[in-house]
Amino acid sequence: MLPERIRKALLFSRLVAYAGRVFFSILWRSALAQIASLTEGKPKPPADPSDVKNVVVVGAAFAGYFAARILALSLPRDGRYRVVVVEPNTHFNFTWVLPRFCVVEGHEHKAFIPYSPAFFGKKVPAGMVRWVTDRVVAVGRESVELRGGERIPYEFLLIATGSAVVDGLPSRVGDERKETGVELLRAMQARIKAAGSIVVAGGGAAGVEVATDTKHQYPDKTVTLVHSRQAVMHRFGPGLQTGAMEALERLGVRVVLGEKVVADSVDGKYITLVSGTKIECDCFINCTGQKPASGLIGDLTPSSIAASGHIKVKPTLQIADESLPNVYVCGDVADTHDMNPNSRIAARQAEIAADNIVRAARGKAPTLEYKPRWGDGVIKLTLGLDRSMTHFWDGSSELLFRGKETDPALMCGGAWSALGAKPFDDTGVYSASA
Repeated sequence: MLPERIRKALLFSRLVAYAGRVFFSILWRSALAQIASLTEGKPKPPADPSDVKNVVVVGAAFAGYFAARILALSLPRDGRYRVVVVEPNTHFNFTWVLPRFCVVEGHEHKAFIPYSPAFFGKKVPAGMVRWVTDRVVAVGRESVELRGGERIPYEFLLIATGSAVVDGLPSRVGDERKETGVELLRAMQARIKAAGSIVVAGGGAAGVEVATDTKHQYPDKTVTLVHSRQAVMHRFGPGLQTGAMEALERLGVRVVLGEKVVADSVDGKYITLVSGTKIECDCFINCTGQKPASGLIGDLTPSSIAASGHIKVKPTLQIADESLPNVYVCGDVADTHDMNPNSRIAARQAEIAADNIVRAARGKAPTLEYKPRWGDGVIKLTLGLDRSMTHFWDGSSELLFRGKETDPALMCGGAWSALGAKPFDDTGVYSASA
C-alpha cells in the first residue's frame, strides 16, 4: 500500500482534475445554449394550444429547479413543448443554513430565496416555463393531480421531491410559506435562548452544527448530543469524525454515543435513552428521521420503491419500471446509492435526467447515464460560529481543509445570486413579470 502522504497527493491531483471537469461542463453547457439560440431561431407558437406537450417537474429544490432550467434552455423551440414546474413552497428553502439560523438571530429571512424567472435566463423563450405554486397529490400514467384540483397532462414527468422529516427544523422548515418559516425559525431561536439544558438527537451534519453553534453562542448552557452510532459523522472519513468530535469536546458539548432517545419520553424536563438513562432537558432538538419523499410514486408503482424508501432508477435516471419510460427521477429521492446526497449531486443528476428527456423529445434514445463521483460528495461542516472543516474522501484517503468563518449567515448571499435573486431582495412568489 502506498504511504498516506502519496495517497493524499494523488487524491489532491484527482480533486484538481475533478474541478476542471466541472468548470468545463459549465462552459460547454453555456456554449450549447448559445448555439441553440442561434441555430433554432425564435420559438414558434403551436398551431393549436392543445397540441403543447408538457414536461412536468414535480419539486423545485436543487434537483428540480436546475433540471427545469436545463429543460427550458434545451427542449425543441418549435412550440411543441412547455416546462411546467409544480412546487408547493413559496420560496426556495436553502436548507444548508437552517441549523445556523435555528440558533443565530437576525438572519432567518435569508434562508428563503425567491423563485425568479431570472434564474432561467434571457435565452429561455417567453411562455416556455409555467410555474405553479401548488402541491401534487396524485400521479397517474398520463397526468398529475394538484391539491387545488387541476389535472396537468404530461409527455414527460420528472420527480424531484427530495426528502422530508417529521419534526421539521433544523433539517427542513416544515411549512410551505416563507412567513411561517421565518416565524418557526424565530420560535426555535427563542426556545434555545430560554433553555438551560438542551439535548440534540442525531450526530450527522445538522446535529453537529446545531450542537456546536448553540454551545458557542450560549457557553453557559448544557448541551448534549445523542447519537446512535459509535462515531459522529459516521458516514464520512475518520478524519472528519475525529475533527467533529474534537470540536464538540473543545466547546464543551457532552456527547453520548451508541444511544437513542425514546421518542415519547420528551416531557419538557427530561428525556430518556433506550438504556433507561435520564438526561435533564428543557429543549429537545431532533435531527434524525430524514426520509425520501417517495409517496406519490409509491401509489403509482409500488415495486419501484426500494427498502430505503428511495425510488428505484435506471442509470439513465428513468424510473425502474418498464411501463413508465417517460418518467424520470433525480435528487435525494432517487435510489442512486450516493454516500453524501447534496446540492452538487442533485445538480448533476438534474443534468443527466433533463438531457435524457431532451434527447427523447428530439427522437433519440435516452442513453446518458449517472454514475456517482467521489468529488461530488464533498462536505463543508461548520463547527461552531467561527470554524469549519471541508472534507473530501474517496473511501480510502481523505483531504481536510480547516477554515475560519466570519459571516454568521454563512455567505448565503452567494446562493441568492446563483439562483437569480438579488441578495436579500424578496420579490415574493414566482411571477413571470417579476
